[in-house]
Amino acid sequence: MPVRSASAVWKGTLKEGRGHLKLESGVYEGPYTWASRFASGSETNPEELIGAAHAGCYAMFLSALLTNNNTPPEELSATARVHLGDGPTITKIELHMQAKVPGISPERFQELAQEAKAKCPVSKALAAVPEVTLDAKLV
Repeated sequence: MPVRSASAVWKGTLKEGRGHLKLESGVYEGPYTWASRFASGSETNPEELIGAAHAGCYAMFLSALLTNNNTPPEELSATARVHLGDGPTITKIELHMQAKVPGISPERFQELAQEAKAKCPVSKALAAVPEVTLDAKLV
């Protein structure tokens, strides 16, 4: 299996310094700051990137489960809201899924949605987060 990497450089103090993140693929490269992480800065932050990774992984894993169930999805739209609390610690992740899946019962969809939440690799990596919720809906 492939190994993926990303890099970060931080210069200066926590509040006045600036950082730079870069993905190995070259798809994203950009700044992050104290304000973007703990206030309302316009740059990215580690939690936003974790949210993107979790949403992407979850959608792909659910797609695989649905396809193996002979109910391939037309469209899966996932969002992950990552809460940063005191410590700082990631205290909660809210996964939201809107899915167009012809031919599946709501009950079976919920079973597969929960299975994907438990088994996608990013969910497993984030197992230390105290609360991960899922709101999955067929549309």
